[in-house]
Amino acid sequence: MKLFAIFGNPVAHSKSPLMHNAVFKALGIKACYTRVLLKDGAKLRDTFLKLNLSGANITVPHKEAAFKSCDEVRGFAKKAGVVNTIVKEDDKLVGYNTDADGFLYSIKDFKDIKNILVIGAGGTAKALVQKFLDEGFDVSILNRSEKRLSFFEQSGAKTYSWDNFKADSFDLAVNTTSAGLEDESLPVPDDMADKIISNIKYGADVIYGKKTPFVKLLEKNGIPYKDGSDMLLAQGVLANHLFLGKRYDTQTIQKYMEKVFRY
Repeated sequence: MKLFAIFGNPVAHSKSPLMHNAVFKALGIKACYTRVLLKDGAKLRDTFLKLNLSGANITVPHKEAAFKSCDEVRGFAKKAGVVNTIVKEDDKLVGYNTDADGFLYSIKDFKDIKNILVIGAGGTAKALVQKFLDEGFDVSILNRSEKRLSFFEQSGAKTYSWDNFKADSFDLAVNTTSAGLEDESLPVPDDMADKIISNIKYGADVIYGKKTPFVKLLEKNGIPYKDGSDMLLAQGVLANHLFLGKRYDTQTIQKYMEKVFRY
């Protein structure tokens, strides 16, 4: 029996066990996927090995710690500096990132996107911003303070703190912070949120499973939006594909995940 898990803090809300276990059951694979509440990201590697995991997903706030925990990082994750999927290969922990492609899939219905505002500067923001830049979008970052913005400046994005931000017109605004996950807070001050909402065509929040204050504000103002559900599904399909050694195509995996995901 192979064991997989998701690491995060918080993690009790995660739908990942439901999604991955549905695939394992449908394909007759002897495997189980569970949740692990991890408070200290520095202990991720030791915990992974102690539990004898075959693979794991990583959610907030440990995606940067996951990058440092790997023996090898492949593909887009190496460029982004952020890992959300780890697979054990022989005695090595190999890191990948499936978040960015998952997010692009989730906004495929949004048309004529050219410039994007990303709110927050954590691990999810790093992955999305790097992917947006690779795809040729004009990207701006807004974070509470300047201390986490140097990575984004070096990547070529425009950076702003709450102190120097002036609302401009954006095609898409994305909340990558955890604001609203366990409380009813917006990712930016109320007046700033109102200005952002009044100057965008589309909105997105990476949080799923509840209507965050940011999503409620988008809805109230008639802004087409996506929450994190489609991103979760898409990144989960790609992660499971890696967990199973790419033996099953993504269409098959998605078919079984979707049966439990929406309900």
